[in-house]
Amino acid sequence: MLSPVVLIVFNRPDLTRQVLSALEKVKPSDLYIIADGPRENVLSDIDSCAQVKSLINDISWECKIYTNYATHNLGCRQRVASGLDWVFSQVESAIILEDDCVPEPSFFRFCTELLNCYSIDERVMAISGDNFQFGRRRTKDSYYFSRYPHCWGWATWKRAWQHYDADMSYWPTVRDNHWLQDILGNRLAANYWQQKFQQTYERKINAWGFIWTLSCWMQNGLCILPNVNLVSNIGFGLTGTHHTHKYSPFAEMMTEPMLFPLKHPSLMIRDAQADALTQRHQFGRLARGRRKIRSWLQV
Repeated sequence: MLSPVVLIVFNRPDLTRQVLSALEKVKPSDLYIIADGPRENVLSDIDSCAQVKSLINDISWECKIYTNYATHNLGCRQRVASGLDWVFSQVESAIILEDDCVPEPSFFRFCTELLNCYSIDERVMAISGDNFQFGRRRTKDSYYFSRYPHCWGWATWKRAWQHYDADMSYWPTVRDNHWLQDILGNRLAANYWQQKFQQTYERKINAWGFIWTLSCWMQNGLCILPNVNLVSNIGFGLTGTHHTHKYSPFAEMMTEPMLFPLKHPSLMIRDAQADALTQRHQFGRLARGRRKIRSWLQV
């Protein structure tokens, strides 16, 4: 049986329809829906949010549907965090998708098996369906361990989510003691993340993902990443939020099925080389500019 699935939606019925189509292929028996309310100054949200809820009402496979609909707009940061708080007040673990993340069917079995495998191992904070190595791999294992909790299709446990620090209460201490340098071991990487965390702390960035990353790092936590990409983000464009409204090589990436039985790593060691590639090309200087992105993909 699949783990409970969480779907986070807002005002994009066309994208939501595609994610629901992917869900119908695996027919999860327990589906939790988190929805934000329409923005006061965007009249079109009223209709588009209603269309999304209509899609949820029209789900045809047999399942239990639990809904948490905001009556007014909370914004990405508060809505996702409060919604997941609601989910983990009821379940011990869950698979989480947003309305622009289309999973390959084997993503669900991959997450379910690893949620069970690492259920009491507090070293692991999350499981992701994302692979941003573009074919580069160092082992024949099914997955590797990373410091980056990529969240375009992911899973976690109540025991891990309890560490989500919504107020970023630890950030001033981390910042003032230059602990990012200790965590990352790289000045450029530390500078990048200090800027992102500070902007999020000051609420200049209305995002929950950076808070989750910091929360994982404060626990010295690991994330499991598959050695093939299992989720495609289709939300890049005018309706995308934050960094998903621009050109990116990470948009609409191809997926491929995970092979079973899973081949587990024999050692629980973070793949520092894979993480360094991610930092350079997704979170570093090479993430800027189309010319540099294209040159990287040609390597």
